[in-house]
Amino acid sequence: MTALPRSGMRNPHLFDLLGNTPVARIDTPLPHRHGGFWAKLECLSAGGMKARSAVAMLLAARDRGELRPGAVVVESTSGTLGLGLVFAGQALGHPVVLVVDHELEPSMRALLRAHGARLEVVDRPHPTGGWQQARLDRLHAVLRGLPGAYWPDQYNNPDNPAGYAGLARELAAQLDHADVLVCSVGTGGHSAGVVTALRRHWPDVRLIGVDAVGSTIFGQPARSRVMRGLGSSIHPRNVAHEEFDEVHWLGPVEVVDACRRLARDCFVTGGWSTGAVALVSAWAARVEPGATVVTIFPDGPHRYLGTIFDDDFCRSRGLLATPADRPVEIADTAEIEVTSWARCRAVYAPKAVGVPA
Repeated sequence: MTALPRSGMRNPHLFDLLGNTPVARIDTPLPHRHGGFWAKLECLSAGGMKARSAVAMLLAARDRGELRPGAVVVESTSGTLGLGLVFAGQALGHPVVLVVDHELEPSMRALLRAHGARLEVVDRPHPTGGWQQARLDRLHAVLRGLPGAYWPDQYNNPDNPAGYAGLARELAAQLDHADVLVCSVGTGGHSAGVVTALRRHWPDVRLIGVDAVGSTIFGQPARSRVMRGLGSSIHPRNVAHEEFDEVHWLGPVEVVDACRRLARDCFVTGGWSTGAVALVSAWAARVEPGATVVTIFPDGPHRYLGTIFDDDFCRSRGLLATPADRPVEIADTAEIEVTSWARCRAVYAPKAVGVPA
C-alpha cells in the first residue's frame, strides 16, 4: 500500500491495516478440475477491498476542499462499501451515515452500527430502479437535512477506481505476470482501477467481467436479484466497458455452489462476488491451459452465514438446485435475457448510461 498522509487525522495508525494482502493459489474443482488460478485475499485487509476506494475518495475530497474536517459522510450502500467508509471515517475523523435497505443482512447492520455508523433503512424498492434507486432517493433527502455533508457517489466518482492502483501494484509485485484478470462488477470501480494500472506492467492482460443475472450493467434488463454487491439496476459511469474483453453473467445457484465448494476444500471463501469470480476464474484456467489467471476475492464469508451458507435460506429460494457447469455463449449482450451462467465476447456500454436523478 502506498504511504498515506498522517497529519490532521484522528486514527492514522489504522492505515497500517490497509492493503498488502496475500495471494492464494486456488485449485478447487469449480465444478470441473482446472489448472489453478491466483486470488488476492482482500478479506485480510481492514474494511475489505472497498476500504481502498473509500480512503481514496475521502482523501481526494479533503484535498479539493469538498470534505471539510469533521464533516459527515453520507453514502448509499449494499454493505461492502459501507464497511470501508466507516473504516475511512474512523481514520480520518468523519461521522458516517449509510443509506441501506431492508434486505441488508442483520449481521452487517449490527457490524456497521458497532463501528459507529448511523443507518437510514429504506423499506421498499423503487418501482423501476429497485433498491439502489430507492436508496439514492433517501440519500438526497438525508443530504438536504445535513448541510455541509459530503456524498462520495461511489457509482460515478473517478476517485473510486483510482483507489485500486495500489492493489494493482501489489499484484504486479506478487506475480511474475498475468494473462487474464477476472473482476466482479458492481460500481465498476475496482475492475476499472485495477486493469488500468495492471496494464502498465502487463499490457496484454485480458479483462473478464463478472456480472449478475438481472443486472443492467452490460445491457441486460433489470430484474430482482438475490445476490448483493454484484451487478446493478442502474448504470454506473465508473464501469469502463471499453476495457472488457468479455463478460459472464451468473445466477445465484451457480454462485452458492462455488462458495460452498471453496469453503469445503480450501478454507478460503467469501460472498456472492467471491464465488462468482472464483467460478469464472476456474473456467478460464480450464479453457486456457497454461494461462496465468488472477482474480480478487473482495471480502470474507461472515456476513453471508445467514444466506449463502444457510441451508434453510438457500432451500427456500431454490438455490440448492443443480447449477450450470459451463456458460452458454451469446453473440450480443442484449440478444436474449439470460437466466443462468452465460458469456458474451462483444462488450459495449448500454445506451442509458449514468445514474438516474
